[in-house]
Amino acid sequence: MTMLEDRTNAAIGNDSTPDADDAEVYGSVVYGEESYYTASVPPALPAAPHLQPVPVSEFELLEALLNSSAGGPLGSFWNASAVATETPYTPYELRPETYIVPILFAAIFIVGVLGNGTLIIVFLRHRAMRNVPNTYILSLALADLLLIVTTVPFTSIIYTLDSWPWGSLLCTSSEFIKDVSIGVSVFTLVALSGDRFFAIVDPLRKFHAHGGGRRATRMTIATAVLIWLLAIAFAVPAIVGSHIKTVIVNKDVSFYFCYPFPDEWGPQYARGMVLGKFLVYYAVPLFIIGIFYALIARHLIHSAKHVPGEMQGTVRQIKARRKVAVTVLAFVVIFGICFLPSHLFMLWFYYNPNFNEDYNGFWHVLRIVGFCLSFANSCANPVALYCVSGAFRKHFNRYLLCDGTSGSRRRHGDNLAPRDTSLTSTMSRRYTSKRMQSLRM
Repeated sequence: MTMLEDRTNAAIGNDSTPDADDAEVYGSVVYGEESYYTASVPPALPAAPHLQPVPVSEFELLEALLNSSAGGPLGSFWNASAVATETPYTPYELRPETYIVPILFAAIFIVGVLGNGTLIIVFLRHRAMRNVPNTYILSLALADLLLIVTTVPFTSIIYTLDSWPWGSLLCTSSEFIKDVSIGVSVFTLVALSGDRFFAIVDPLRKFHAHGGGRRATRMTIATAVLIWLLAIAFAVPAIVGSHIKTVIVNKDVSFYFCYPFPDEWGPQYARGMVLGKFLVYYAVPLFIIGIFYALIARHLIHSAKHVPGEMQGTVRQIKARRKVAVTVLAFVVIFGICFLPSHLFMLWFYYNPNFNEDYNGFWHVLRIVGFCLSFANSCANPVALYCVSGAFRKHFNRYLLCDGTSGSRRRHGDNLAPRDTSLTSTMSRRYTSKRMQSLRM
């Protein structure tokens, strides 16, 4: 969801009663919202005898105010016959989101910095934690921390100020980093799911393809770097199109928004980008992940019925891989839940021709919830990892809670990573063992 799309009732209402001869537009200067107040059309837009008061979204109001003639592509909008009911302007201090959103963003910032920062420290300081799945998790933590530090403090004011106060540079960088972070997150989840699929379904092929532990780690790092480059490439449109957009409500009131779509490319470009982001950042990756996990589930069900007696010694390894797969699945479910509301609202807003009439309290709440959840995803992974991983939980307690047991663990050699959390460590031990047996023979 863009910065502009998450403005809530950003205009200040005109307390005076407009003249009967003046054309009026009812609605908020907010993307996709019906109204909290009345706004007068500025002098640049001439009144027309046939003009009727209609409920407008910010998108239509922006386009109308930036075009001095009603005879352009929005002519049908000005000829609309629906009559709006004026809703009184609600001051910022009386809106619940004015207080709820900043509090939530403060919590997101604190939890995200501590959680992702601790993850990064653990992976960098403890060799035992450096395996294939944890390398991908490190990449996730870096992307989330980047978003939290560079974007969350500035976007937290979306529902408390009437204009974007940070200038064009932060507008562009915020949109760009947000898209990069989302891309890294979802593409890394696909890579993690694929890694777990091969680790569980066909571990020998994966081991021989990677050529052993160190080479596997190098290939994983290369894959993570390629994911970052791919995410940056997909985020280039945010650099090209993001800009500060000015909305003139009347001669005394104007507002400034961080807008991600170039005006000269028209509304079809915005619709295409919304659909493209839904497909690239959500639907297609989750579909691929779903296929991986369906195949994993089928394999586990089948193998549980056909495990030979001599293979019982590998049960612990299978359980360890299954646990990592469940952890990755938890990340995927969290990602899907966090980004579903924002995608639903965006698709509804851009592709519903009657969004003006259909906009109600449900869509208003969904928009705010989607906005908050899309950023909350950046602090959710460390919390999930703390709940499901005993290794990380012990490290987390050591660094943040000053756990008294850490001293004894350091004296006995710190190795809190699960022995079988990565395919490479497990397969390397098995491969080495077989080679030693053959040499003895």
